[in-house]
Amino acid sequence: MRLMLLASACLLPTALGVAEARSVRQHQTSGAASGNNVIQAITVSGNTRIETSTVLSYMVAQPGDSFNQDDLDRSLKSLYATGLFKDVTLHRDGNTLMVNLVENPIVNRIVFEGNHALKDEDLRKEISLRPRAVFSSQTTAADRQKILNQYAGKARFGATVTPQIIKLSHNRVDVVFKINEAQQTLIHKIVFVGNHAFSEARLAQVISSKENAWYRFFSSSDEYNPERIKYDAELLRRFYLHNGYVDFHMVDATGELSPDHKSFYVTFTIHEGDQYRIGKMDVRSNVRHVTPEMVRPKIQLFKHQIYDGTAIQHNTTDMQEWLQAQGHPFAMVRSEIARNPEKRIVDLLFDVTEGPHVYVERIDINGNTITRDNVIRRNLPMAEGDPYTPFDKKYSKLALQDLGYFSTVSVDQTQGSAPDRVNVAANVVEKPTGEFSLGGGYSTDVGVLGNASIKQHNMLGTGIDAGISGTVAYYEKQADISITDPYFLNRNLVAGADFYFIQNNYQTYQSYKESQYGMSLRLGYAYNRYLSQSFSYTLVDRQVGNFYDAAAIAKDPDLMQWAPSIYVQQSAGWSVLSQLSTSLTYDRRDRRMNPHEGYMMKVGGDFAGLGGDAKYYRVKADGAYYIPLDRIMGNHDWTVQFKGGVGYMGDWSSSGRRNIIDNFYLGGENLRGFLQGGVGPRSGHICNGLTSENKCNYLPSQGQEDLLGGRFMYTASAQVNFPLPMGDDLGIAGRYFLDAGSLASVRVKNKYTDYSRRNQSDYPYTPITGDTLTPRVSTGLGISWKSPFGLVNIDGAIPLRKEKGDRLYPLRFGFGQQF
Repeated sequence: MRLMLLASACLLPTALGVAEARSVRQHQTSGAASGNNVIQAITVSGNTRIETSTVLSYMVAQPGDSFNQDDLDRSLKSLYATGLFKDVTLHRDGNTLMVNLVENPIVNRIVFEGNHALKDEDLRKEISLRPRAVFSSQTTAADRQKILNQYAGKARFGATVTPQIIKLSHNRVDVVFKINEAQQTLIHKIVFVGNHAFSEARLAQVISSKENAWYRFFSSSDEYNPERIKYDAELLRRFYLHNGYVDFHMVDATGELSPDHKSFYVTFTIHEGDQYRIGKMDVRSNVRHVTPEMVRPKIQLFKHQIYDGTAIQHNTTDMQEWLQAQGHPFAMVRSEIARNPEKRIVDLLFDVTEGPHVYVERIDINGNTITRDNVIRRNLPMAEGDPYTPFDKKYSKLALQDLGYFSTVSVDQTQGSAPDRVNVAANVVEKPTGEFSLGGGYSTDVGVLGNASIKQHNMLGTGIDAGISGTVAYYEKQADISITDPYFLNRNLVAGADFYFIQNNYQTYQSYKESQYGMSLRLGYAYNRYLSQSFSYTLVDRQVGNFYDAAAIAKDPDLMQWAPSIYVQQSAGWSVLSQLSTSLTYDRRDRRMNPHEGYMMKVGGDFAGLGGDAKYYRVKADGAYYIPLDRIMGNHDWTVQFKGGVGYMGDWSSSGRRNIIDNFYLGGENLRGFLQGGVGPRSGHICNGLTSENKCNYLPSQGQEDLLGGRFMYTASAQVNFPLPMGDDLGIAGRYFLDAGSLASVRVKNKYTDYSRRNQSDYPYTPITGDTLTPRVSTGLGISWKSPFGLVNIDGAIPLRKEKGDRLYPLRFGFGQQF
């Protein structure tokens, strides 16, 4: 009798099932089996690697059992289920059960041919076959499908994978996966069905998937991905709710592969419904000591505005956070809506209730192998024994992500020892925090540059940030060593120190160079999430010089026109700055980098004179306000930002050295369209007649016109950030700006502006021009490109209002890490 059966996963007996069946069968047949129908022995043949005892352990039928067809069938399936055998044959020879086996070969090696989009090591991670493991055709077929799935994730749905088995000696095989990657299956067309309020072009801006275009070589948005289609459906839902379509729902979102397997057609079928506006708004409170009158001023919406689900959710969150900050940690706010389809009005009710009183029993930290537990715990917004609210979970995750030490962060909660207790687990996966970088670029201010840095953002798991960096540019050299402890003395203090060297060569538009060797000690304190203060002490050894002196001019009189003015010469030489500074910052921006909404205010001051040569004070105030244009433009990439600043410095002692490098300077980054420092007081350029060669006869030390800076400065700027066509795919964004500002009140040791004394030998007459508070105004356009080579910034500006003698610089360009 020869039995050949294919194994089926749903019919495979477990080891326990085999043992139970064997026990029951032996009990049933111990007295009933006839001697002529009993298995006296089992003979196994064909096995070379696998022990006979191992083969017998897989079988249901055993010596002493009857030749039962059901037992034999189940034994056959069990042997096939092991995956060790290519062929199994059972037959009876007298009272002996003969088991003939053909073992599956051993995999010698696994080879991938034709793959370019995916590396060999990436494919090996996905498949189950391994060298020196038992070969199985079923496993090979499953691995083939896994490889196809990987290519589908790369939008190569036309890829084919053909396994080839190469037989070797000693029952070994090489498995070769021949891969035809085919071209990427890109999205050829995106269609919207059911839209009336918004055009297809407008809805195409909302979703992340894009139609194939030649300029999307840096983007994967035109690659078909089923998960992205689901995400796009959610983006459309949010967009319609944001614009008042309360009854919107997604009917279907499908992607259809073209018959030639070269492209996809994506269709979104939607039901828009009617647009609603907000009607009545009210507050209901069941929390003790919280009245509706207390909460109503916190409603940030207004009647008859278009219903905005996102704004309502943000308003609800702000209310709840405000109540919790007012001493009601378990207060919860929910928004309820009541539709009026006839009037297309939605009435809002903010329901304030008392949530469950839950406290943190234990906090567990999991997954950290380098970062110390206390570093993680001190950044959590809660401690053991504190009230626990849903926001604690949200902000705990955000706080740990902001550290930058972990690739993934999750915060989970489990029931504690009592109904009002929870255990919180912070689960992290660490990532490398060391950094070595080499870079380069170009900046209008410093020219071609190169930089290198070594940094460690989590030194020995303590959270200490330390690094050394250096920059060499055409007009600047800089080296810096810094260290920062974000939790100094285990308290809410940020402490740090910097040691630096800076050398600036201003001689492209000034007549001197500046060198600085110094150190700075820093200390900061956060009063809460929004308000912080910092202190610093700076000690710097400075030098102003390296200009043409009297000896050089005597040898070459033509150098006189490049000689510095008397005001620069008064600052020449070495000086020591000893300065104490502080700043107070209130920051309500939604994010520190590229803010979209919110505001920031900062006031600060410097006091120089705790030793050293300089004796001055300086006060500054800056502010910024960001307004999102999402509601107007329907796009998150539109933002209006307003910035302004004012500063004043004075000298508190006549004995202090008045160094021009300490003054305020205007132009460049803080007033685009003008040269850096090109606005404000400057030494006059006087030509006292002509020589016999028709060259200017400059008075001694009266050649170069120098930018002197000033005591008082104000700036104002309005800017609109906007997206550009194809910008999302190329990483380009645009901006339009209007800058204004002025700088006045010259600050020098002595003024030589009395024309009546110009012929006195001890009076180097040097007039000062540009000392006026008349505003300078410029406007222009700029773009930012996140290129593969680094961030590229280009700003072009033209002056709308300028004064005679102001130095212009209409185009600012820079790329690389330093700009």
